[in-house]
Amino acid sequence: MAEHPAHRFALRVYFEDTDAGGIVYHAAHLRFAERARTEWLRDLGLPHRQLIEAEGLIFVVKRLAIEYHRPARLDESLAVVTHPRHIGAASVTLEQAIRRGEEAIATLEVVLACVRLATGRPERIPAALRAALAAHP
Repeated sequence: MAEHPAHRFALRVYFEDTDAGGIVYHAAHLRFAERARTEWLRDLGLPHRQLIEAEGLIFVVKRLAIEYHRPARLDESLAVVTHPRHIGAASVTLEQAIRRGEEAIATLEVVLACVRLATGRPERIPAALRAALAAHP
């Protein structure tokens, strides 16, 4: 499959994101990645609400693996880079990297399943949606 472009989402570490030592709590990385995936879809012109209301579809996390490389701290500026790796019939595999400049803080591989909201069952990604997912600038 052709290489898909990456999406960049900037964020700042707030007090609520840190543990008692002032280091980003491990679960906060999942929130950062979720926000980045939401903004990736929004920037594609596919906000969650539109997918639900117009298509009756949602993307749910089917599998997620995370590797922590370096600590991030209070007030630091970070970015989450989201890169679609594979767009399948009913799923999308994303590589996400949480970065401080060029330094990797954490890397994730996320598999999102396309699900029909009314039934909770997997659904093929519609052709127009597949094309939009593959064409992010």
